[in-house]
Order: sequence, then C-alpha cells, then structure tokens
Amino acid sequence: MGNSVTVAQLTLDQLVKVRILVPQWFDAPSRCSGLLTIVMGENNVRAILFWVRRGCRPRAVKQTGYEWLYVLATVCPANGESAGLLSPYVDNQIMSIFLKQLSRQLPEDVHAVLIWDQAGFHKAKALSVPENISIIELPAYSPELNPVENLWQYLRSHYWSNRSYDGYDDLRRAACEAWQAVCLDSELIRSICRCSYVERKNLL
Repeated sequence: MGNSVTVAQLTLDQLVKVRILVPQWFDAPSRCSGLLTIVMGENNVRAILFWVRRGCRPRAVKQTGYEWLYVLATVCPANGESAGLLSPYVDNQIMSIFLKQLSRQLPEDVHAVLIWDQAGFHKAKALSVPENISIIELPAYSPELNPVENLWQYLRSHYWSNRSYDGYDDLRRAACEAWQAVCLDSELIRSICRCSYVERKNLL
C-alpha cells in the first residue's frame, strides 16, 4: 500500500512558549476504512448521523471491501499547532518515526510533553522517544480525556463519512484534503481540541 508519508511539514517557530517551555501535545492514531464509511478511531465501522427533512428516509453510501489507512496526529490545544503522519499500518516503528518527525519540528528551546493513551505501540519497549519529548500516559479507557478524539469526530462528521472510496490512494487523498482544511487552521484546532482539564491546572 506504499510507504508512510507526512501529512504536512509544519514549522513550529511561532510555537507559544508557555510555563517552563513545555507545551502539552495530545496524540492518538486513527484508522480509516473504505467499508461503508471512512472510519477514524479503533471502533467498528459506523455511519455518521446527519440532518434530513421530517418524514424523509435518509440515504447513505454503501460500499463493500476493505482498505486501511492510519492517521497519526498530535495537537497543542494552547496554540492550535498540529503535526501528522499517514501510514498503511501502525506499530512501534511507525510511532518512533512519528515522534522523530515531531521532535525535529520543535524549536531548540522547547521541550514537549506528549499526552496519549495506553495503546500497545505507545508502551512498546522498542519505542524510541526523542530527548526533547516526554510522555504522560492517560488512564486506561478514558478517551474523553484526549482532545484529539474531538478532532477525529469533527473530521468524520464533516469530511470522511457517508461517501465511497476507490482505494488506498483515494483514502489518502481524502485524509490529506481534510487535514489541510482543518489542521492547518490553528484557531479551528484550538476550538475543536480545547482541553478544559489542562486549563484548570493552569498548564496552558
């Protein structure tokens, strides 16, 4: 299905340097599927609800067949910066590549704290974490604490669901188009991924 490719090479020179120069970044991988709808997240394939006139029977695209595309993303709710990677699969090696990419995008005087869940490839011993990134694990089974989940929901409902795809390249194209429309807009990312529990701790 091809090699992993970067979604966008973002420069973080304008990164807001908050208290002790530690911006909080949140990470979560998501899976896109060409079965019925594009799916983000580790859950089963599902359609997305949408508005219709009362009394009308809604229609949605039905597509059979499987093709997988993983979207890895980090966001900083404080300033709306984001970084991403597309891959046909995800494991500790891909995650290490992603962390290396993020590390290179950070200014030299910034140390990032990356907050993520306890997925197996997040906890692998072989995972390579750069020196300018520290990891904090969220409690198990608590996706509501990860604001990146809000980003996946937004992308599903606005861009990826209830449509058909011709294959892997079409999935990748849809992922890139949605990323460029949403994730390069820092104000939109700040709104979607606002993290109140971190704000209450005066960390952002």
